[in-house]
Amino acid sequence: MQKSDCFYLGKIVKKYSFKGELLLKLDTDEPELYGDLDAIFIDLRNNLVPFIIEASQFHKSELLRVKFEDVDTEQDADSLLKCDVYLPLEFLPKLEDDKFYFHEIIGFKVEDVNYGTVGIVKAINDSTAQALFEIDRDGTEILIPMNDAFIKKVDKKNKIIVVDTPEGLIDLYVE
Repeated sequence: MQKSDCFYLGKIVKKYSFKGELLLKLDTDEPELYGDLDAIFIDLRNNLVPFIIEASQFHKSELLRVKFEDVDTEQDADSLLKCDVYLPLEFLPKLEDDKFYFHEIIGFKVEDVNYGTVGIVKAINDSTAQALFEIDRDGTEILIPMNDAFIKKVDKKNKIIVVDTPEGLIDLYVE
C-alpha cells in the first residue's frame, strides 16, 4: 500500500497501559466513523505497515484507545509512539457535491468569475492559519485562500473550481 492510495487518519500520541495499548489522536471532524476499524496502516520508517486491531474504544472523545495484535508490551508500544496512521482512500465518507477532500482537487482548473482562467491546482497548503489553493499559472504560483465565501462552485465531473476572489488578489501574482 502506498501513501498516495491512503489518507492521513491521525497519530499515535501515547501509551495507555503496560499491556501495549496506545492512544491514537484522530485528525477528523467525525471520529465516530473510525471507532470500529479492523486494521490500519502505520508509517514505520516511510513504509506503511498493516496492523490488525484486536480492540478499540474512544477515550475522552477525541482519542481512540487501541490494542493491536502482537503489540503486547510497553516496549512494543514504544516503537509505535509518534507514528502517523493511515487508511485506504475508499474508507473516506462520500461528500456532498460542493464539498471535497484536498487530495481530490489536485489537477482541477481554477476559474475566477471576474478574472477568467487562473490556473491548475497543484497542491493545498494547510500549514497556515487558513488553507490555501496553490495554483500553477504557466510557472507562476498563485495562492488563493480556501475561504467558503470565495468558492462559488466545485464541478467534480469537469474538474473545475469556480472562485470569486477580491479584486486585485490574482493581479498581485501576475503583474
